Amino acid sequence: MASTSDIRKGLCIRYNHDIYKITEFLHVKPGKGPAFVRTKLKSVTTGKVLENTFSAGHKIEDVRVETRAYQYLYPEGDTFHFMNTDDYNQISLQRETLDSPDLLKEGEVVTILFNTEDNMPLSVDLPAHVILEVTHTEPGIKGNTATNATKPATVETGARINVPLFINEGDRIKIDTEKGAYMERAKE
Repeated sequence: MASTSDIRKGLCIRYNHDIYKITEFLHVKPGKGPAFVRTKLKSVTTGKVLENTFSAGHKIEDVRVETRAYQYLYPEGDTFHFMNTDDYNQISLQRETLDSPDLLKEGEVVTILFNTEDNMPLSVDLPAHVILEVTHTEPGIKGNTATNATKPATVETGARINVPLFINEGDRIKIDTEKGAYMERAKE
């Protein structure tokens, strides 16, 4: 058993007869009354996101997890195939298990969390950022730069990202996988 002081991003807990992964948390100490922790939980089985508030000192049941490195092989409908980089065993996961499946490029190495009790995969963690090539975007019009203007662009995995006007087709860009947002032009 863990308490609210152990809450951190990525912690898997058992709550309401399901396993949830903590995606966001905030410790709040109001001027009057007891402290509490506001959390955003994502179900690893259904993908449903809910918000919950735990009072300070509340006991939570954490789930022991093990992380393993897997390489993304290919998609097949809503099923994604991965290979363990150590023993070359392959597993298939459904689209709901992945946080940002549109940013997953074939050959990318990801971290998969497994429940140590039943060896079931819980979630897939992508790297903090990925570098992808822009396959389609409209040309930027000179003079539209009064503010941080952006335009939609499609990258090689099919994801649509808003990019600055100076980005052209064929450019490689760095994308934040957590927010799905443009970070910078990739340095070659």
